[in-house]
Amino acid sequence: MSDVILEASKDAAIPVHALIEAELPAFLEAASALVRGAVRLADFKAKAGQAVTALSADGAPEQVLFGLGTAADGAAFRALPAKLAPGTYRIARAPAGLAPDQIALAFALGSYRFDRYKTHGAERPMLLAEGCDAEAVRQVAHACALARDMVNTPANDMGPLQIETIAREIAEQFGAQITVFAGEGLLEANYPAVHAVGRAAAPERAPRMIEISWGEAGAPLVALVGKGVVFDTGGLDIKPSGGMRLMKKDMGGAAHALALGRMVMAAKLPVRLVVLVPAVENAISGDAMRPGDVLASRKGISIEVGNTDAEGRLILADALARAAELEPALTLDFATLTGAARIALGPELPPFYTEDEALAQDIARHAAAASDPVWRMPLWAGYRPALDSDVAEIKNDPDAWAQAGSVTAALFLQRFAPQGSWAHFDIFAWNPRNRPGWPSGGEAQTIRGLFGLLKERFG
Repeated sequence: MSDVILEASKDAAIPVHALIEAELPAFLEAASALVRGAVRLADFKAKAGQAVTALSADGAPEQVLFGLGTAADGAAFRALPAKLAPGTYRIARAPAGLAPDQIALAFALGSYRFDRYKTHGAERPMLLAEGCDAEAVRQVAHACALARDMVNTPANDMGPLQIETIAREIAEQFGAQITVFAGEGLLEANYPAVHAVGRAAAPERAPRMIEISWGEAGAPLVALVGKGVVFDTGGLDIKPSGGMRLMKKDMGGAAHALALGRMVMAAKLPVRLVVLVPAVENAISGDAMRPGDVLASRKGISIEVGNTDAEGRLILADALARAAELEPALTLDFATLTGAARIALGPELPPFYTEDEALAQDIARHAAAASDPVWRMPLWAGYRPALDSDVAEIKNDPDAWAQAGSVTAALFLQRFAPQGSWAHFDIFAWNPRNRPGWPSGGEAQTIRGLFGLLKERFG
């Protein structure tokens, strides 16, 4: 994405006064007649997202008033760029308690546009960041934009090879090591479930297992795991057309793992980092896995395939087993895993699962601080028998009596996850409605809050 956060500007920056509703009367008492007139004409009440530009006597933009509603919320500044004409701005006034870096990051996130396939990109407003670390803000914004770009890019331009290419670019930029096993090499490297899910794809879209390693020996190890299904037809249990329409985003977990890994490396956190991404296309061909097949897994647990459309947990099983071999201090996995998560909590509130009480509290606290919402769901042991198979050690489609599809998916992953601190995030990675600051399309969820957690725990 283009940098919209500036450390300096040759042009004079237009001041922006961000106001909650209760502050407006006192502000207007001290304002000029031109400002009061602009407020009256626009019927500006400082409601959330309202904005008015006051012009000088010669017709040039002089200042902007931006409404925050009834309470100060840093996330509200995501809506500001859509209200501004191109130019350079600065925050001249904001309610107490809103940190400058929080405002700048929200502005950068709200400036995001996916215009890869547009002939001409529109000019954007810029923010002169005062009182914050502009470079740190840019790094987080760039990582979130990377995740959103990857999710928004259609599958014809975002296959397993393209995910590998992005991973290699990140590794090269930050001096990390990268290992990739692809095609039949997955069997030799003992990633049989990844191979089984992806083997039906065309040769140029062969499945692969991507592993990035970074950091100094002896530092605590953080493992990030992301589901990278570049397109999900459902396999032989084929999805209906409506269910397949957005399946370009089924690699959202991989995009999030790579984006969070990029944040960690850019900030030079004192950790050892491993990013594990199984990248596949769940395609249909004569070599596709079938309902009733029994798959081997890296952990040695046999898996009965009850439904080929529950493929994400299969590839994550191998990736989580690899993470367990490394004995991480903390493991976080990300996956656009179940429709049941959306039924439970909708598109804007991703559930997470962990049995680590301290980790759960830290995740919730940092999510709230970053305006990056999550909600803890239970790893309910009573549903584990729904995963029992008559012919294998576990099956990927739980019995219907359990009903809670997101919970049973998390319980499946728990069988393969490392011991110790582990959390699973069942993300949507998508905005289904268009609003200022949150355009419809790919969205980065959970990773800003988790970056704050990693900085606190390991920084």
